[in-house]
Amino acid sequence: MSNIREHILQTTCNLMEKQGYHGTGLNEIVKESGAPKGSLYHYFPEGKEQITAEAVWQSGRMTAKRIQNGVSGGSNAAKAIHDFILNIADHVETSGFAAGSPLTAVAMETATKSERINLACREAYTLLETAFKEKLLESGFTKTKAEELGTFITATVEGGIILSRTYHSGNPLRTVAKHLKVLLSQ
Repeated sequence: MSNIREHILQTTCNLMEKQGYHGTGLNEIVKESGAPKGSLYHYFPEGKEQITAEAVWQSGRMTAKRIQNGVSGGSNAAKAIHDFILNIADHVETSGFAAGSPLTAVAMETATKSERINLACREAYTLLETAFKEKLLESGFTKTKAEELGTFITATVEGGIILSRTYHSGNPLRTVAKHLKVLLSQ
């Protein structure tokens, strides 16, 4: 894959993470990425919907990889997931409450507007759920319980990100981390 294409996708992820789908225009993507306007249309001939769907899917892959790396190692699921969420809280705070996940903003804004983007969001969230599920399976949870908890953890973290950004405090995510640790230790 082209470096220019990758850079355009990463720029799109960064912009949508900060300002959402509707707040991000193609001209802004071109300006922020430094890519020639023709490159945008060369790599993404179907326009904003295509670039958004691909950016969301890429973000899901990268976030799932971060989850896998963040929870890997010898720690049990309860501790590993707790510590991973604390890192998210710190990241949201150090970003000035602009970071968290492009998935959150895009999913909320496009859920009923674009089937293509909604499908990309669903696939991305499935990757996140699976990353948590794998750690839970490794820690001895049954397949059914790990799948349910993978969804629960993903939903809880996404809600924690929304609240942390809204309240300008990482404390909602720290609360999520604390209570998930208790739940996963039982």
